[in-house]
Amino acid sequence: MIDVELMLERVTQYQAQIAEAISETLMMVGISLAAAILLGLPLGVLLFFSAKGQLYENRFWNQVLNGFVNIIRSFPFLLFVVFMIPVTRWLIGTAIGTLAASVPLAVVSLAIYSRQVEQALHDVPRGILEAARAMGATRLQIMFKFLLVEARSGLILGLTNSMISFISYSTVMGVVGGGGVGDFAIRYGYQRFETELMLAVILLMIVIVQFIQLFGSLLSRWLDKR
Repeated sequence: MIDVELMLERVTQYQAQIAEAISETLMMVGISLAAAILLGLPLGVLLFFSAKGQLYENRFWNQVLNGFVNIIRSFPFLLFVVFMIPVTRWLIGTAIGTLAASVPLAVVSLAIYSRQVEQALHDVPRGILEAARAMGATRLQIMFKFLLVEARSGLILGLTNSMISFISYSTVMGVVGGGGVGDFAIRYGYQRFETELMLAVILLMIVIVQFIQLFGSLLSRWLDKR
């Protein structure tokens, strides 16, 4: 049976370490989120518009981009983190630490969100594209003023789901000294047999994920004008 009083006592005892772990997780997820928006969004747009029958159809580049995304997504994440160690060391000078852990997470994040973007654009009714063409809109106008606007609800929902995945992935970054809430739960909870502390951290993660999902769903519903 869970001793709630002991759980609160352990949380108070380790509050400084918990705060540090949360800040490390926020840093990793924040960098991943930025990579998803700044790189994953354009990549997803390119995947969609370079496909067969789309505005900028280009079979070669579509296959190259698809191959890149598929290779990254097919990697078991922990193995990908290890695989990226030389690249991370070359980019920032070290393969250890929270910033270093953010590099493979950012690469995976852009691959994950690019697929979400591509799917959101595919979900836009074909009639929107036909109506835009009938009005004489240019290809760029169709892209930015019609399709991306119509897909905004799906884009937000996809980003929400992706962000939750980033949080999940961040929990294993202790393997390269990335820290974070997951690493804290393992080192201070599991390895020290502090079950109450580990459960408190798990509950914290559940609350964070539920809040993100609720906020993302509400924003997506508000933007959905269909």
